[in-house]
Order: sequence, then structure tokens, then C-alpha cells
Amino acid sequence: MTGPAARRIAVDGVDGVELAAYQWGASTAPPVVLVHGYPDTSAVWHAVAERLADRFHVTAFDVRGAGASDRPRGLRAYRMSRLEADLEAVLNAVSPDRPVHLVGHDWGSIHSWESVTGTRLAGRIASFTSISGPCLDHVGHLIRARLRPRRPDLPKMLRQAARSWYIAYFHLPLLPALTWRTLGHRWRAFLTGSQGVPGHTPYPAPTLGRDAVSGTALYRANMLPRLLRPRDRRTAVPVQLIVPTRDFCVTPVLSYGVEHWTRQIQRRPIDAGHWVQLSHPEEVASRIAEFANRIEDGSHRSPDHTAHPI
Repeated sequence: MTGPAARRIAVDGVDGVELAAYQWGASTAPPVVLVHGYPDTSAVWHAVAERLADRFHVTAFDVRGAGASDRPRGLRAYRMSRLEADLEAVLNAVSPDRPVHLVGHDWGSIHSWESVTGTRLAGRIASFTSISGPCLDHVGHLIRARLRPRRPDLPKMLRQAARSWYIAYFHLPLLPALTWRTLGHRWRAFLTGSQGVPGHTPYPAPTLGRDAVSGTALYRANMLPRLLRPRDRRTAVPVQLIVPTRDFCVTPVLSYGVEHWTRQIQRRPIDAGHWVQLSHPEEVASRIAEFANRIEDGSHRSPDHTAHPI
């Protein structure tokens, strides 16, 4: 199989960012846009994109601050509004006249929720597949509802809080950058040794150290404002949650109550770790394709699921 076609996408705005994007499949096929997380690049999606390319027009892009995309400075450049402007530019470039099937992982899912639950891109998103990245506003409401004495989910919430230690660490000055520059060369060994990621994948990218340092701005610019002052964020976009059951970063408890904010949703657990698209690309691609195809043929119905009300 030939490699993807590369292109640059300019984002209108004060910082004049250009994004590096990669495309597979026929331009006339239903569009799928893949958004990566931290500390990744679009390379994390290549195995999935290759499996979707015979049925979809697939685009994966390096988010600002990662890979071959521009790296603006300052926390303001990494706020949700800028990330949403980036996604809008990608959609305008790759599918201006047809809604896309959006897929996000980790931070790619977190900032995709901003568009899925907002009005800026209303009508531009046909479906949303979220993997290991909750809406921060939903989590803010969840914390208020569940992190209380005598609540049955309290132990799960506390375990998740312990696993999220790195978020606080990323808010510290200098230390995260020093850590990545010192230990970044061990990242591939960590993924292959503990996450089931094959050693022959094109991930991590050679830019990992710079990507990881730049990407900490995502946490510092967005986490506390959203968690401390959560908004009412609902969506009519059909949502599929792919839930890796062995995810050490994002446990299933963070998706509790999401049914309260969505009209159509289904949960699809996979026995895998956080980087499920690398360890189980065939299964992830299959679930994305099945969900998108149901939307395309108009047969989507929200299946029975176990609700976790707020």
C-alpha cells in the first residue's frame, strides 16, 4: 500500500498556524477525520487509517505543537477555542460540503468533545467516536456528583484521581520538560513492554521530545478552567465510546453519566490498554467503520447500554 498524501492546512486566526495533514482513500468516499492525543502525532493513527482507506476518505493531522505542524508559544495558543479553530480549518479543507465522521483519542477526543457539544461546527460532524478522552465539562460535573462521602463510586473516582497524578505534574514549571528530555528515549520500550504496542509501528515520532514538552500546554491551558467551572454541554451527534478496559490513564469511571449529555450513544469495550489504536488497529478500524456505515445508511439506533446517571 502506498503511503498517505501529505498536505498543509492554514488556520485563520491570530497565530497563523499551519497544520500537517495526511490523507488516505478516495476523495469521493465518506470522510473520516482522526485526531490524536498526547504525546502523540498523527502517526499513532496510521495502522487504523490504512484499514479504513478502502471504504473512507481518511484524514489524520498533527495537532498544533506536535509533529510537522507549527508550534505556537504561550498557553493562550493551546486553549480550546484555538483547537476548535484548527479542527474547523481541517474540516473546511478536507470536507467542506459533507459532514465528517470524527474520531478522537486521548487529548484528541477531549478537544473534539468541544466541537461535538458546541455550536461552532453544528451540522459538520456526522458521528463521533471517542476513545480514552472525556469531555472536561462532563468530568467536572461528574466530580461534583460522585466525589462525595458514601457515594458507591467514590473508590473508583479516587483510584482515577491517583492515576491522573501526571496532570498536576504537568502544571509544574521546568520539571516536565526535564523529565521528557531525560527519559523520552525509553517511551517506545514502555509502550511495547506494558501496552501491547508492536515494536515495528511508526510510533513514536522522532519529534516525541518536543511534542511532549509543547503538549503540556494543553493541560495547563484547559484543565482547571473546565473542571472548576464546568458548562452544560449536550450534543445530538451520535456518539460511540470505545472503552479500553485496561487503560491505566483513563478508566471507565470517567465516562459515567455521559448518557445524560447525549441523545444517541453506545459503549464498545475492548480488552486493551490506552493506546488501543496501536495494539488493536483492526478492531478499532472495524468499530469506526461499522458505526460510520450505520450513520451513512440511516440505520443508526442507540443500543441498550448501562447508564451511569450523574
